[in-house]
Amino acid sequence: MAQPRTLSIIGCGKVGQTLGRLWTEHKAITIQDILNKSAASTARAVTFIGAGRAARDYADLIPADIFLIAAPDDQIAACCVALAHAGCLSAGSVVFHCSGALPSSILQAASERGASVASIHPIRSFAAPEKVAMDFAGTYCGAEGEQRALDMLTPLFTAIGAQLVTIKIEDKILYHAAAVFASNYLVTLLDTAVQTYGQAGIAPDVALRMMASLVRETTDNVLRMGPQQALTGPIARDDVATVLRQYRAVTKWNRPYGALYKQLGKLTGHLARRRKKSDRE
Repeated sequence: MAQPRTLSIIGCGKVGQTLGRLWTEHKAITIQDILNKSAASTARAVTFIGAGRAARDYADLIPADIFLIAAPDDQIAACCVALAHAGCLSAGSVVFHCSGALPSSILQAASERGASVASIHPIRSFAAPEKVAMDFAGTYCGAEGEQRALDMLTPLFTAIGAQLVTIKIEDKILYHAAAVFASNYLVTLLDTAVQTYGQAGIAPDVALRMMASLVRETTDNVLRMGPQQALTGPIARDDVATVLRQYRAVTKWNRPYGALYKQLGKLTGHLARRRKKSDRE
C-alpha cells in the first residue's frame, strides 16, 4: 500500500490543531488544506500548526490522501456530506474523525464515494493544545473502522507516540462513557467537594488548596495500584456510623448531594467487598 502523502483537516479546532502540529513537527505527513467556519479561525489554525493552506470553502479543497473531520460531534456528519459533495474523494481516500462517542459509520457519505472510514479518539483533554502537543507521546487512542483506513492511519499516530487500542464499534458509546466518568464527572465530583467545603465555611480557593494533595495522591494510587487497593476512608474501614452521620448531614443541607453521597456509598461498598474478597484469595 502506498504511503499517504497529504492530509487535510476540516473543523480544525483544538484537537485538529494539536494533531496537525504534531504531524508537522514529526514530518509524518504533509498538511495540505485547513477549512474552518471562518477565515479568521482557519488562519489561526494554520499559524498554530505551522503548515497548511487556508481553504475558503469546500469547493476550494484539493483532493488529499486523508481527510480528518475534527469538527464538534454534532457537525461531523454534515461536514462529511459537504466533503463528499465537493468531489474530493475517491476509492483511495481515507476519511476519519476523532470523536469518542460517534462510530466511524457516521461518515457514511464518504463511504458512498468509495472512501475508507475510521475513527481514532485520543484519550486526552485538549483544553490546552500547547501542553498536549508537548507531551502527547504515550497517549492512548481508541481506534475502530475499516481496515484499509486503519492501516493508513496507524503509522501517523504511532509516529507521534500514540498507543492505539482497538475498540468494538458496537460498544463505542460505553467506551466514551467510561472516559466521561474518568474525566468530566470527576470534575463535577470535585466541584461537589468544593461546594461541601464551602458549606463548612471554607472558601473555594482554600478548599482547592486543601484538596490538592488528597486528590493527586488518590488518583496516583488508583493508577498505580488499581481502584481496589487504592480505596481508603470510612467505608473501607467499615465505619458505618460515620458514613450515616455524613449522609444525614449532607442530605439535610442539600438533598441532591445527599442522594449522590448515598449512591456513591453503595458503589464504594461494592468496591470494598471486592477488595476483601480479593485479599482472601
